[in-house]
Amino acid sequence: MFNNEPERLTDLARVFLEPRVPAHRQYEALRAYFVEKVPSAEAAGRFGYSPGSFRVLVHQFRRNPDRVFFAPVEKGPRHAPKKDRVREQVVALRKRNLSIYDIHEVLAGRGQTLSPVSVSLILKEEGFSRLPRRRDEERPARPGVDVAAVADARRLDLSPRAFRTQFGGLFLFAPYLAELPLEAVAKEAGLPGSRMVPAPCAVRSLLALKLFGAGRLSHVMSEVFEPGLALFAGLNAIPKRAFLTEYSCRIHPAAHAKLMRLWFDAVGALGLKRGASFDLDFHTIPFHGEEALMEKHYVSKRSRRQKGLLAFLAQDAEARVFCYANASVRKSEQNDEILRFAEFWKERTGQWPEELIFDSKLTTYANLNRLNQWGVRFITLRRRSETMRETIARQPRSAWRRVELDNIARLYRTPRVLEEKIALRDYNGPIRQVIVADLGHEEPTVLLTNQMRPAAAALIGRYAQRMLIENNIQDGVEFFHIDALSSAVALKVDFDLQLTLMASSLYRLLGAQIGRGHERAKSRHLFRDFVAAAAQVRLTEDELVVRFQKRAHNPLLHAAGFDTMTPALPWLGGKRLRLVFG
Repeated sequence: MFNNEPERLTDLARVFLEPRVPAHRQYEALRAYFVEKVPSAEAAGRFGYSPGSFRVLVHQFRRNPDRVFFAPVEKGPRHAPKKDRVREQVVALRKRNLSIYDIHEVLAGRGQTLSPVSVSLILKEEGFSRLPRRRDEERPARPGVDVAAVADARRLDLSPRAFRTQFGGLFLFAPYLAELPLEAVAKEAGLPGSRMVPAPCAVRSLLALKLFGAGRLSHVMSEVFEPGLALFAGLNAIPKRAFLTEYSCRIHPAAHAKLMRLWFDAVGALGLKRGASFDLDFHTIPFHGEEALMEKHYVSKRSRRQKGLLAFLAQDAEARVFCYANASVRKSEQNDEILRFAEFWKERTGQWPEELIFDSKLTTYANLNRLNQWGVRFITLRRRSETMRETIARQPRSAWRRVELDNIARLYRTPRVLEEKIALRDYNGPIRQVIVADLGHEEPTVLLTNQMRPAAAALIGRYAQRMLIENNIQDGVEFFHIDALSSAVALKVDFDLQLTLMASSLYRLLGAQIGRGHERAKSRHLFRDFVAAAAQVRLTEDELVVRFQKRAHNPLLHAAGFDTMTPALPWLGGKRLRLVFG
């Protein structure tokens, strides 16, 4: 025992010699400087200060030598007058089985303001536990929101009746959905369903919200009593937010690719035209959570890199329709996504895509070689290195020639062009390089293509049209709200992107039938002129009559023959649809 006493004393002495709290450390440092006459630099080093910070500490002490180092610190008031005054009332109200929010409202009615948080603290101090969840009849009577019926296809009312709906324009898409084998597509793709909400009804519900682009999916709870929206889906009421969020999570990841292939074949059989040239691009869908596995990608709208999902989009340049999408692209796989699209097109149509237009960051030279071997024409940008910039700057003006761009509505229509055939690493054979200056950019644009015969003006004009890809894709991003990941309806991006493809093709079918320049109109314009229309709906024994109010563009729908179409709607008991305008 006595042998350990010096060691024990050493441990106790360490409490004084190695201060742990800031006040004690400051005291010992200043004591060493003023009492033991330790030099300033040595005192600072002994107690972990820099020489400059210790000089500041000494200066402050000289200005306030009466400072108390070890006075007890009062941490807030020892009592809360506002809570103490109402404590007895809170306890009495809780004994009446009132919740903290009920107590808050009762006290507010008596002129005593106390937040629900403060009420909960008083109850906790008094030893009350949380109330069990109460039934509706046990709650105090107060105004509240109406509760809509649970979505159930078995309770769909098809008896003769009439009502008015703000979603009348959705029934313009009903003739196309009547011809599409949606039930077979959903079954073969493996989409989940139940007796209450079969898979086709769930898809039509989400598709209706996607087609009606005026509001985001988070606003669905404002439309739960909308009879037109429910009738379009084939349900007694539109599914609520919780069901829509949960539904996309029940879909197996392999079902998305199946759904894309089946829908592609179905709308093709319906007459959706397929072009020969395609604009390809990546789009980053920002992610605002804390998921560690999420990769960072460049977001052009914000001009920065942030966590997000990288989605690959292929748009038919002629029909302006999204024909391929993949939202599960990883950085390590993004260079090969262009090959997957080409293989998808070959599998669905029997031939390779004729022409692909994309920028320099989409793929590699080795993949360009693969496309060339497959006979796929392409036009892409080449990244400008510092050596290339210096080489272009050294070219004499006599090496350039002027060309005139046709059918291009832009200020710079006569750029200078320098052409040559070059060799690239990982690319077999020569490739055509077209350097374009005087296009309104600070630096020349460098195009690469395997098309040797077309004139340079034609190639530049075609790529100039590609410059509008971002605008067209932005139309899909904003109108079909695929960036709405923070909305109350948190759809999985893969399924949301497939819904975007489906909605895009339906809008293209609508524009193609209307004609008169609407074949290439943006979806938002078609929505504004035709789809955003209220209507009077009347159900009879055999018909579903949708009568639209008088609108400026109704004559175009009449001329397109919408009022002569009488398709039978399988999900509405085979009733014939009749559209009436004016």
